[in-house]
Amino acid sequence: MYQQMIFVNLAVTDVDVSKKFFTELGYTINAQFSDENCASVVISDTIVAMLLNKQRYADFTKKEIADSTKTSEVLICLSAESREKVDELVDKAVAAGGSETRDPQDYGQMYGRSFDDPDGHTWEVMWMDPAVVQG
Repeated sequence: MYQQMIFVNLAVTDVDVSKKFFTELGYTINAQFSDENCASVVISDTIVAMLLNKQRYADFTKKEIADSTKTSEVLICLSAESREKVDELVDKAVAAGGSETRDPQDYGQMYGRSFDDPDGHTWEVMWMDPAVVQG
């Protein structure tokens, strides 16, 4: 059965710094789709973050590239299988050079935290109680 994928393209300042950051979070780099201008970060079977230096990113848009340290251009939210996994990923991100962007959000059946990567892109990580998701 076909599973639709998402490729999140993000402009980064330094591809090598970004690769190091995301591999420290436990993700892998797909070398087949990576070079000195971009890194293909495999988050899951259906989610890939394409981290492109600003020159390469500009090949795909006529718009001005946002300074993600000053402007929010996108909020990326990843699910986690448990509250503990939320904490684990955000703690890894902070240890790898990211920064936590706000206090944890705890709604009982839903729990989340957020971090900014070295380029200022905001990544949210959240867990939802499976019983609530299934209705």
